Amino acid sequence: MSNKIFFWSLTVALAGFLFGFDTVVISGADLSLEALWNRGEAFHGFVVMASALWGTVLGAVFGGIPTDRIGRKKTLFWIGVFYTVSAIGSALAGDPWVFAAFRFLGGLGVGASTVAAPAYVAEIAPAADRGKLVGLYQFNIVFGILIAFLSNYLLSGIGENAWRWMIGVEAAPALIYTIMVLTVPLSPRWLLTQGRDEEAKATLELINPGADAGAMMGTMEAERSSTVAGESIFHKKYRFPLMLAFLIAFFNQFSGINAFLYYAPRIFEIAGLEESSALLSSIGIGVTNLIFTLIGLSMIDRFGRRTLMYFGSVGYIISLSLVALAFTLGWQGMAVPIFLFLFIAAHAIGQGAIIWVFISEVFPNHLRASGQAFGCSVHWVLAAIIPSLVPTLFTTIGTAPVFAFFAFMMVLQLLFVWLMMPETKGVPLEELEQRLSW
Repeated sequence: MSNKIFFWSLTVALAGFLFGFDTVVISGADLSLEALWNRGEAFHGFVVMASALWGTVLGAVFGGIPTDRIGRKKTLFWIGVFYTVSAIGSALAGDPWVFAAFRFLGGLGVGASTVAAPAYVAEIAPAADRGKLVGLYQFNIVFGILIAFLSNYLLSGIGENAWRWMIGVEAAPALIYTIMVLTVPLSPRWLLTQGRDEEAKATLELINPGADAGAMMGTMEAERSSTVAGESIFHKKYRFPLMLAFLIAFFNQFSGINAFLYYAPRIFEIAGLEESSALLSSIGIGVTNLIFTLIGLSMIDRFGRRTLMYFGSVGYIISLSLVALAFTLGWQGMAVPIFLFLFIAAHAIGQGAIIWVFISEVFPNHLRASGQAFGCSVHWVLAAIIPSLVPTLFTTIGTAPVFAFFAFMMVLQLLFVWLMMPETKGVPLEELEQRLSW
């Protein structure tokens, strides 16, 4: 793996930093916004808090279109523009609908980035290092989450407009990312799908100066020649990768991860912590997430995707069951935060490290963007619905049953890993197509 490939992968993965920051920064403003625009819990959940997630759904559903038509690089540039405008507009908003509109725009960037960024990195990465390089996107998501929690804590005491600063500071890294992404080359595999063979060969030689670009082109052209004009991911022979993408995304959200990240301070306050302690515990969640994501990425190309999913699934079941038990028995103090630290560790080493890598691997080159869009759409539809329901569910059925349900869903995920999930570690993308397409 050359330094150039690492730098380009890291640059593109910075879209993940903005994804993580944008997703979680709203948690620090949650209670302030509810008090400022007091329209009831349903309005607060679905409009104010989840507006970005609804944008994310559309960004994921339609993100494959620009990713295929104008390319991975140009799509990533416009994602940066969306993040920048969203941060500034949300911070200056004077009513909940304007706030929701700008947060929606940022959500479009988040959703599209989950399509374009992993697809781009998967297409320039050597097979032996693909897991850790695509995984840089997840690392940056986690790093963004940590910085958002830390930023929220540091800005929480500056006055009634603290929430504006919490959300607005995202504009600075968004602008830096937008400029940096202009320096990366076009994806050679995307160039080949556009019939730009000479450019694809030149880019391959740039990415891998010592490799046989002609041989690599031959493999890619063989994959292209076997495709049928006009086919889609819903073609019968792609039903297995389609099912894999659906299930990995489905179980990711039914772990409760986004619901927890959105409402971490609120959950800690329900568990008996004071507001300042709740925000500080949220920083602990971010640190735990970062450490175990690094552990997961160091293992992903050594032990494989399935092994990490086994670790994560068992960790999920234990931690979520303990959280449900703690709320059932009314344990106060640090019991719930400790169990949730374990939950975050299980997520980071399993689903967190795997999801974007795995979805980017299971579809063929000419359908990668649309396949990525499908998997991301499933992920984000559920990520919009589940957190939107959390405030209402906590007040109607209680906190314990919610976490008990998430624990049960992780038992089903464990069965999915055991019975269905293939290992993709170290296998070239073109070979994976032959294995998974029936």
